[in-house]
Amino acid sequence: MFKRLREDINSVYARDPAARNWFEVLTTYPGLHAIWWHRMNHRLWNWRFYWLARFLSTVARWLTGIEIHPGARIGRRFFIDHGMGVVIGETAEIGDDVTIYHGVTLGGTSWNQGKRHPTLEDGVVIGAGAKVLGPIIVAKNARIGSNAVVVKDVPAEATVVGIPARVANSKVAPEVSKRRAEMAKQYGFDAYAISPDNPDPVATAIGRMLDHVHLLDQKVADLCCAVNKLGGNVCEEIPEVELDDMDFITAEQEAAERRKRDQ
Repeated sequence: MFKRLREDINSVYARDPAARNWFEVLTTYPGLHAIWWHRMNHRLWNWRFYWLARFLSTVARWLTGIEIHPGARIGRRFFIDHGMGVVIGETAEIGDDVTIYHGVTLGGTSWNQGKRHPTLEDGVVIGAGAKVLGPIIVAKNARIGSNAVVVKDVPAEATVVGIPARVANSKVAPEVSKRRAEMAKQYGFDAYAISPDNPDPVATAIGRMLDHVHLLDQKVADLCCAVNKLGGNVCEEIPEVELDDMDFITAEQEAAERRKRDQ
């Protein structure tokens, strides 16, 4: 038991720079207190003392502001930072070295019996206010942004943001990134919208659209050449896009730049 306590305290040191000494961590971190309560309650749950486990979990919620159903399965070195408002459902499964922040819900989307809460694999981090709903799997070392609503499986090493949550940190080959930048410039988009490091799923979608437009341009050019060889008379070059209808984009960009300068 004392080995697990030391392990829990050391995990706080590793993930919270505000932690100064072991006594402070032991006495002032409700996230740790909630986990210790849960270990006892989970054991009672497995021994079929269901009412007693639920009652003590309610007491723990009063004391810590964190609600963990005694049926939930939690691995080692689990850390709840701040903790207030965290809810973890009955069939949730949490791996080792997982970190979640305040306001997180691991909830269900069905009233049916059986598996209805998420599974978090090792190393997952969930930002404040995020909601992870349903019997989905958040794979190893995935990251969920603050206030995201996750209702689908999250792949390993991915970062998801938004409502509903979508993968944000897609890795793009250098030649693809360069081509997207050139296409964005041609069609009047600023390069920020297609940066591979931009954690904006809308920007990622725009990048994929530009890839699609680039492919269509190539196909149309090839088609024009083939028609001309057969005796037709069509343009061999794609006409330039008129950007008059996109002036509002430039205006918005200029306004954003002014706001940045003012700050």
